[in-house]
Amino acid sequence: MTSPLILIAAAMAVPSGFYRPLVAEFEERGWEARALPTHGFERGEPIASRDHDWSYADGIDQIADAVGKARADQPERPVIVLGHSLGAQLCLGHELNHPPSDGFVSVGAGVPHFRHYPYGGAPLLVLSLAVPVVTRILGYVPKPFFGAPGARTLMTEWARFMRTGRPPFPVPGKVTTPSLVVQLQGDALAVSTANKAFVARFLDPDVTTRWVYTRAAAPEGGSTDHLHWVKTPGPVVDQVVSWWATAHPHP
Repeated sequence: MTSPLILIAAAMAVPSGFYRPLVAEFEERGWEARALPTHGFERGEPIASRDHDWSYADGIDQIADAVGKARADQPERPVIVLGHSLGAQLCLGHELNHPPSDGFVSVGAGVPHFRHYPYGGAPLLVLSLAVPVVTRILGYVPKPFFGAPGARTLMTEWARFMRTGRPPFPVPGKVTTPSLVVQLQGDALAVSTANKAFVARFLDPDVTTRWVYTRAAAPEGGSTDHLHWVKTPGPVVDQVVSWWATAHPHP
């Protein structure tokens, strides 16, 4: 079988260039990987403002366009979408509402409902209540807010997801794409409870593998931090390659 193409959807406010180590690690395995542009955070692209806005739907459509183009260019090559944090939510929306990819990998994913977090989720609840007020006044989310400068619509949708636990896209069923869920041990932004809720609510258990990336498995100088795992991504890439080989054994 032809080696897959990995399309990487970034975490909130993280530019695509941050994923160069991850792209390089896949390429060392003979795979091809591309990090998709992050709305408002690419060099030379307008940042969020009252006049420049985007939404979850825009991010989901971007993934659908990339998957469609990849399949048109190389119909024989499997396409895997890899979503990190917010990117995993966008990939989820894609798998549920567009022709699905051949594989779905999520890293640092979770249902960001405040009730899944320590201390009753009070800090998240406060943030989720503040975001719509700020966007109504300023038209976007400015620094020093998390994810800033953040687009009015996307941040308001995200805040509603935090308050209610309901995603800002249709959920007609569960994802039946072969899926690998990577939980980062000690991840403060996608805690274990939120990650398990992501799996239970949205993914078909018959085609889903959940792997906990422990601190002990991290390479020297590596980390299972929500963001810093990308700097030394070898163990995650090894797991993706192993999972794919098991899910799609060579004839």
